[in-house]
Amino acid sequence: MSAIKKFQVTFDCAEPERLARFWCEVLGYVVPPPPEGFATWDEFTGAQPPEQRDAWFACSDPSGVGPRLYFQRVPEGKAAKNRVHLDVRVGTGLMGEERLAVLEAECARLVPLGAVHLRTLYDGEDSCIPMLDIEGNEFCID
Repeated sequence: MSAIKKFQVTFDCAEPERLARFWCEVLGYVVPPPPEGFATWDEFTGAQPPEQRDAWFACSDPSGVGPRLYFQRVPEGKAAKNRVHLDVRVGTGLMGEERLAVLEAECARLVPLGAVHLRTLYDGEDSCIPMLDIEGNEFCID
């Protein structure tokens, strides 16, 4: 049996730091300390050649369990539906109205951060809320 591999999830985006900070709020992730030799991320950014400034940003699970999220600037905008998306699992183990209430509360927390509520899917037992992040990437609250 092969060993489990660590992985990161990479987002192509227009504004890496802005999108990373959004996902920090969604997931409870943190921005890691700036690279060695720099007191702040602004200091690090200012030391980069102009074409590399704000080219990437990352955030991580403070417990070290979840994957690192990496955001890289790309010139083109989002053109189609994501082939992969994140499911933010806030209703694990809950069913029916109790699950729906937890999902709706999380949706209400994320909308002021810039997330877009697309619809609420509910069949009496299971539920899911598809949403968009601040750059239009699909994700679900489930």
